[in-house]
Amino acid sequence: MVKMDRIYEYLKNGDYALVQREIQNFHIADIAEIINKLEDKDLIIVFRLLNKDIAAEVFANLDRNKKIRIVDSIKLDELHPIIDELHLDDKVDLLEELPANVVKNILRYSDSHERNLINQFLNYKEDSAGSIMTIEYISLKPQMTVEDSLLYIRKNGLDKETIYNCYVLGPNKKLIGVVSLRELVTANRDVLIDDLMSEDIIFVHTDTDQEEVADVFSKYDLSALPVVDTENRLTGIVTFDDILHVMEQETTEDFHIMASMTPSEGGYLSETPFKLAMDRVIWLVVLLISGIFVGNIIENYNWILLQYLVLNSFIPMITGAGGNSGIQSSTLAVRNISLGEITFDDKWNVVAKEFQVGLIVGGIMGVFSFVKVLLIDRVSLDIGLVVALTMFASILVAKVFGGLIPILADKVNIDPAIMSSSIITTLVDAVALAIYFTIAAMILPI
Repeated sequence: MVKMDRIYEYLKNGDYALVQREIQNFHIADIAEIINKLEDKDLIIVFRLLNKDIAAEVFANLDRNKKIRIVDSIKLDELHPIIDELHLDDKVDLLEELPANVVKNILRYSDSHERNLINQFLNYKEDSAGSIMTIEYISLKPQMTVEDSLLYIRKNGLDKETIYNCYVLGPNKKLIGVVSLRELVTANRDVLIDDLMSEDIIFVHTDTDQEEVADVFSKYDLSALPVVDTENRLTGIVTFDDILHVMEQETTEDFHIMASMTPSEGGYLSETPFKLAMDRVIWLVVLLISGIFVGNIIENYNWILLQYLVLNSFIPMITGAGGNSGIQSSTLAVRNISLGEITFDDKWNVVAKEFQVGLIVGGIMGVFSFVKVLLIDRVSLDIGLVVALTMFASILVAKVFGGLIPILADKVNIDPAIMSSSIITTLVDAVALAIYFTIAAMILPI
């Protein structure tokens, strides 16, 4: 954006008065984007230039590393008003990321009720509905009229995360119904909430995994979702903007795992080269160790390679085709598992389908490789047959492995994404080489 480029130009020239004047007119998300891209020195300067009425909201939208940098760089009496303006769920998210001594100092400014709420949030299991919900919702009583409800919303709505869905509570905060703002606005003012509310409530529990919460949002096209405890008491709600962040986080995490990297909490540009290197090297070492087994297979069949040196030249083609075939199947399996379209009960359906796909793809690739090695590489008929049969068998096995292994991983609570890409490729490489040399030993005169 031209306006954002202008801000960077002002900062470069040290025109901070112009920065302050211009940036106040930007959208909160755009201001956060600008600050997220700044170096530490300019980051603190720009943040201090913000008006107090928008500083808290901008702070809530910043990357984790930038938040911590600001907390480390400004005085506690500057920080407290900002944190005090945050929604409780955003405040809890921040406190989870800060050093214990800073958290202790911040909590000194909170009253006992807020401290109890924060401690309650911090005790929820990480990545559960309880850990991402907010308690800032509109609750109504069944005996209230529409007019009473609208007056209540006008009085209290500004402090709530959302007012578009209102939750009807019975004794002991038990969730008994839900009513939308649209229904309230269009209903007669003397109608009771008890008569207007819907008792068909979609909800999750505090210990429900956030990925499952995301699935519920997607399935029912919700803007907010109530969260209840074991006794059906309303403890909070998850809003769409919170779950959107979760979806982005989970997708990014899956991409990292599928690429054999440890998921990173910070943004790419905000992470240090050393941290990025450590996230990657661990998996590379694991794959290096697993690759030793592939080398052992080649070493065990070295006696065949010594007699038929030409077999060496086809190893990359065979392992490459098998590995890529396995990645195709595992990627589809991981995606469908995350969408809830495939479960452990579907394992044999997946195996049957991937087996059929493997027959078709393997057959086509087998014929293609047979023609290729005969016409282009000018090998003998028996060598061509070894390559073609290996291509067919390795792709068939790769398709079945790629579809089945993520399902089995999910069954034993291992992230299916771990079983895709590099691990599937390494496994399929080993199997393909074993098939290759076994077929060669059976067909070629030795």
